[in-house]
Amino acid sequence: MMMAVAVRLWSGALKISSRVLLPSCSQHRSLSTGLRLLPRPRPFPLLIVTGGCYLGYQQYKRWGQQDKEAAPHLATPTQVALYRTVPTRLVSRTWGRLNRLDLPTWLRKPIYSLYIWTFGVNMQEAAVEDLHHYKNLGEFFRRRLKPAVRPVCAASCLTSPADGKILHFGRVKNSEVEQVKGVTYSLENFLGPQTKQSKDLSSSSFQDHLLLSPDSDLFHVVVYLAPGDYHCFHSPTDWKVELRRHFPGSLMSVNPGVARWVKELFCLNERVVLRGQWQHGFFSLTAVGATNVGSIRVYFDQELRTNTPRYSKGSFHDRSYVAMGDQVKPAAGEGGVALHKGEPVGEFNLGSTIVLLFEAPRDFTFSLQPGQRIRMGEGLGSL
Repeated sequence: MMMAVAVRLWSGALKISSRVLLPSCSQHRSLSTGLRLLPRPRPFPLLIVTGGCYLGYQQYKRWGQQDKEAAPHLATPTQVALYRTVPTRLVSRTWGRLNRLDLPTWLRKPIYSLYIWTFGVNMQEAAVEDLHHYKNLGEFFRRRLKPAVRPVCAASCLTSPADGKILHFGRVKNSEVEQVKGVTYSLENFLGPQTKQSKDLSSSSFQDHLLLSPDSDLFHVVVYLAPGDYHCFHSPTDWKVELRRHFPGSLMSVNPGVARWVKELFCLNERVVLRGQWQHGFFSLTAVGATNVGSIRVYFDQELRTNTPRYSKGSFHDRSYVAMGDQVKPAAGEGGVALHKGEPVGEFNLGSTIVLLFEAPRDFTFSLQPGQRIRMGEGLGSL
């Protein structure tokens, strides 16, 4: 239906343009010089690209909805290596540049309407519902919501940092984290080495070294943001960020189907780890990049630059917030960045994944179901 409407719109536009671009003989000489500067509309390539993107997304969605109970079929190292040769970082940078190009006013509503229809976007929640207000795709993707549509649950000590789908949650065991059921990744590979070495590190696991209390456990939850979701992420609790660690890396898809196929996917992809403390001990929030989501922005850190053209494989870049700089807001006490529950933290350009890793008493319980939809501010669990 939407494609038919688009064809009719283009047909009407061509008829109008033909009346304008074919003046009388007496006017042709005076108008030809100016009209050469105007680009001729080319509806067919645009329709081909739009239709191809739609069909590709439908296949992508079917891949993510495959049988979740079946045993995961993991990719071989060769298959992963071949996948990583695809220039997804270059594609993502190109996509980012396209997102910043301002669209003609008359084209904004058809383009955004097609996106809304394809991905099920609820524009009634947007702070600005008028589609003509968004100059480019980037502004539309990062649209703000009305304040009342995402109330933050006061009864829960931990709330969802974003709109999305719960991929997995539970306790971390043996320093291994489940990215989906049956597929794990290394906690140390994901967070990187410890910044403070303890004397008994050799006799304890990486997981134990993170915990401040022997009566606590380490928990995790993964929230997947689809392209149609609200693209900003917020603080899930009151906590203090002490370190930002940026891992340059691949930008493979984080669709649930790919997460079941590529082991340690979240360790291979580019990501930004925010580490610190909350009332129960260790706390971290990690924004994981994906294809076409190379740009990860953290509002209080203007130095962060993601998806740069060159990087060293396996490298990471730290920035400590304890030694405060001019571009980082100060926090009371020993330093760091104090964040409050529900406070905006950053944004993606399209959609991706948020991973929370946190220390909590052993009687902490999740109030979640695998695969459920969740909104920013809804409770994740309680003590």
